[in-house]
Amino acid sequence: MYSITLTQLIEKLNLVNHLPEINTDEILITDPDINRPAVQLSGFFEHFDENRIQICGNVEHAYIASMEDDEKRAEIFDKLFQHSFPCLVFCRGLEPQDFIIEVGRKYGIPVLTTEATTSAFVHEAVRWLHVELAPRISIHAVLVDVYGVGVLITGESGIGKSEAALELIKRGHRLVSDDVVEIKKVSDETLVGTSPEITRHFIELRGIGIIDVKALFGFECVKMTQNIDLVINLEEWNKEANYDRMGLDDHYTEYLGNKVVTYNIPIRPGRNLAIIVESAAVNHRQKEMGYNAAQEMYDRVTRQMAKK
Repeated sequence: MYSITLTQLIEKLNLVNHLPEINTDEILITDPDINRPAVQLSGFFEHFDENRIQICGNVEHAYIASMEDDEKRAEIFDKLFQHSFPCLVFCRGLEPQDFIIEVGRKYGIPVLTTEATTSAFVHEAVRWLHVELAPRISIHAVLVDVYGVGVLITGESGIGKSEAALELIKRGHRLVSDDVVEIKKVSDETLVGTSPEITRHFIELRGIGIIDVKALFGFECVKMTQNIDLVINLEEWNKEANYDRMGLDDHYTEYLGNKVVTYNIPIRPGRNLAIIVESAAVNHRQKEMGYNAAQEMYDRVTRQMAKK
């Protein structure tokens, strides 16, 4: 299970901590979803998920203010904070009552505030947490942004992945990662690739060594993250193999349960890998927009045969 610290959340979303004496580096967030403790404020705690961030908006704040029985109110909040959730956040710049801050101090749970509206904060927090806490793997590959298409180049070590990436960079495309790509499953439809921090923006070229792409070609030639839309697998040319020459049927590679369209490209001297990758990326975009060149050619041949 992956986790982030509460400090990271506070810094990312510009939250104000009303209990700065609590060490937020030691508080871990493991659940990407949030909870608005409306029913809990009425005293119902069954099925309460204590691993989630608790959010209070206008409704919760008004309900707290309307609670006239101070003793019962203190009892409910004491019971609420006993569940040891990561933090309690008040949105819209609403100030938490003093007794809430004291209960937070008692149980070591930070009470935070933000100027953002409740819906905007919830949307941004959930989006960011789902990315940061997503399941992930690391694979040996190169990831480049080609015409806005995230192309993952795979293949055996030494087959020419880094050289292809370097040529793509010189042609105006952007490098995300060389050698090792960290893949996160953000949703059932989306895989996001990034680079380990230690190798970010570096490329290894056999016979030359390590080069810094950002320093050599500029900031416009690198990128931090990229959705993975297409896999190009480079393999040694085998004259006995039966390679796909039409492209009517899609092939897929599965990562973390998500399938990504894959092209197996045979490598032999004289083939320009950069142009092949560019063509594959554009062809993929055409298919996404509803045009399939292979299907168009097949239909033409079929119509011609029907005429004869």
